[in-house]
Amino acid sequence: MIDYEILKVIWWLFIGVLLVGFAIMDGHDMGVGTLLPFLGKNDTERRIMINSVAPHWDGNQVWLITGGGAMFAAWPLMYATAFSGFYWAMLLVLMALIFRPVAFDYRSKVSATKWRSSWDWMLFIGSAVPPIIFGVAFGNLLQGVPFHIDDTMRPIYTGSFFGLLNPFGLLCGILSLIMIIFHGANYLVLRTEGALQQRARSIAFITGLLSAVLFAVGGIWTWMGIDGYVAVAGLDPAGPANPLAKTVEIQAGAWFSNYSTVPALWLVPAIGILGTICGAFLIRLNKAGMAIISSSAALLGIILTPLVAMFPFIMPSSSQPNAGLTIWDCTSSPLTLEIMFFVTLIFLPLVLIYTSWAYKVMSGKLNGEYIEKNTHSLY
Repeated sequence: MIDYEILKVIWWLFIGVLLVGFAIMDGHDMGVGTLLPFLGKNDTERRIMINSVAPHWDGNQVWLITGGGAMFAAWPLMYATAFSGFYWAMLLVLMALIFRPVAFDYRSKVSATKWRSSWDWMLFIGSAVPPIIFGVAFGNLLQGVPFHIDDTMRPIYTGSFFGLLNPFGLLCGILSLIMIIFHGANYLVLRTEGALQQRARSIAFITGLLSAVLFAVGGIWTWMGIDGYVAVAGLDPAGPANPLAKTVEIQAGAWFSNYSTVPALWLVPAIGILGTICGAFLIRLNKAGMAIISSSAALLGIILTPLVAMFPFIMPSSSQPNAGLTIWDCTSSPLTLEIMFFVTLIFLPLVLIYTSWAYKVMSGKLNGEYIEKNTHSLY
């Protein structure tokens, strides 16, 4: 049997991997969808953009579903608190995601310009809204979420949807959107040619540098204006799930304490910065494959930076600091974590193998001639 404390860390890592996997795999799909009404200048170009991601978008979205399921199984108290507290935000994400399959399927059913333009905007909403909301959520986690836990261990959220839309949360939301646009534009450069490819290259260069700037601004803002949370007593890594057993203090600069304790962790935000800058210049040099690797690395660094900063917290509480949730005191039983661990070891490699195979089979350039020749079989 694996030690309970180690299992908790493993599942923190697994969920981090799932979040990064979703951002990388579905991020370029959403980036393309966000660019669709603006980058494609005619119906043929927009069909090229849509069909560049059409074979994979639904499979890539499974990363999000798997991540939500993993949170439910590994961190049930966090899942309950987040999905009840962020109810309207999650509902907005769900409604936006519903637009995606409908838009993909219905757009090509009618050739009328107004019909197709309407579904292009639906696809834009379904692609742009989720990353904004997820970024806003990360921004609010760093600031602390307004909830408390009563005597019956019931989490009670005391904030509002519009309270989530604070300046720092919106900055994180904008960064999230710009990053997936950068990633999606890199993918378009790889899959397209001609004028569409040139426009995608320009967008990728601009959004890559802008991502680096926004990420740096977020780090400076966190250092200068956002206090972190520190568990100073009562936190037992191998103990049962009881968030109220610990004592938490709010301290300036606390979100940088892990980086100070383990200087090697600075590699995580460094990867985020270097990935965006290198990706921007690589795409300028028409190295699309390397640029996608760089933007993927940037997503890895940017997403893991707040997770590493908050560790072991996963949802701090601004209204009752002692009730903040950590990986040590809101996880499932050892048996649940262990069963899930071995299931993941079996199925995650299979997913990666299948996804790699699918991308290899359905690779290559798309152009207007290909769209016209297969107009009835493509989106």
